[in-house]
Amino acid sequence: MKKSSLSVLLILLLSCQPPVVERIDKLAAVQPESAGFSSQRLARIDSMLTHYTNQGWINGAVAFVAHDSRVVYHKAIGYNDLQTRQPLKPDDIFRIASQTKAITSVAAMMLYEEGKFLLDDPVATYIPAFAKISVLEKFNPKDTTYTTVPAKRPITVRDLLTHTSGIGYAQIGSPEANSIYAKNKITAGLDIHNDTLEDAINRLASLPLMHQPGERWTYGLNTDVLGRLVEVWSGTTLEKFFHDRIFQPLGMNDTYFNLPQEKAERLVNFFITNNNGQLEKAGAGLGTSINYPLQPTAYFSGGAGLSSTIYDYAIFLQMLLNGGEYNGARILSRNSVRMMTMNQIGDLNLGDNKFGLGFSIVTEKGSSMLPHQQGTFSWGGAFSTTYWVDPKERLVVLLYRQMWGPHREIDDIYKVLVYQSITD
Repeated sequence: MKKSSLSVLLILLLSCQPPVVERIDKLAAVQPESAGFSSQRLARIDSMLTHYTNQGWINGAVAFVAHDSRVVYHKAIGYNDLQTRQPLKPDDIFRIASQTKAITSVAAMMLYEEGKFLLDDPVATYIPAFAKISVLEKFNPKDTTYTTVPAKRPITVRDLLTHTSGIGYAQIGSPEANSIYAKNKITAGLDIHNDTLEDAINRLASLPLMHQPGERWTYGLNTDVLGRLVEVWSGTTLEKFFHDRIFQPLGMNDTYFNLPQEKAERLVNFFITNNNGQLEKAGAGLGTSINYPLQPTAYFSGGAGLSSTIYDYAIFLQMLLNGGEYNGARILSRNSVRMMTMNQIGDLNLGDNKFGLGFSIVTEKGSSMLPHQQGTFSWGGAFSTTYWVDPKERLVVLLYRQMWGPHREIDDIYKVLVYQSITD
């Protein structure tokens, strides 16, 4: 074959190859069209959030959408103060409450990768107070007395990560859990100044489980116990572990248990819907001062204690979508991420979806309810923050508000508007 013919053949072969798409693992703002999104369709998010703000249903929100590390939407719409019309800003700091849980779960899995424990190890191996656990049998609401039966098996670390241990929630749990925990000064973990995490978890261990370990899925203080285990395994506080091992390597520079005073003005206001159906600024939430991020504490709630920006948390989620790495910093192996984001509760009932090691997981049935793909993992916080990661669509999406109140449908509407804007 002549040389010229070989050259032509080579050119033809190369032309048949799929185009090389630049792979980046660090979040970078781009024009939506370059990442397979429609700017015109993304503008529907603006319209929806503006409408909800103008109707007085929300004070405002910050929204974020990234596709394969390319940020196609990051906006703040509405007001941080309804009276002065002070606008919300994209880099405002929000109380993220239960979004803390995913970070604590990652911290635990980092130590799992170091061989500090196995998932099916009994918690009592590391916190001896859990050696003799009981299960609630009967509860008398009139005088808060109760009877118990022995637990059929120990609580394991996996039980904590999957919320199947039987531990309930304080303040926002069942009537039985709320009563029993309040009587023993167990809280949701916010604004604590006269207690230690170690003492609180030891007290919790002496109280009955709401059901037998592994019997069902019950949202509870499991991740607060897990946070204490991170301290035991690492030999340092949860705050220091987060900073040194997760926040600093990833460049999450606005995520804290104790918000520095120089960043205090960026902490957003908190709103409730009053009896007249109107939004008003409030000073309390979950039965505690909403000012808690600015009040120094040494009680580090692995289930609820952090405050952060939407961008910082997007970095954390992008790390997971990247298989445990972000901008050259390896936090987890891809197989640990795989384990965290797959069904870990078997046939236990959790509506249409399942639960992994720290995340809700969308099933095939769940994917028929909304546009998110099967395998999407997500969670949120009690103060109206939410997120999801869709590995099939390579999406990291967050929506942050800071309020109690109705109109929870906004989360699902937002989900629809994100997916309808994809054009590739």
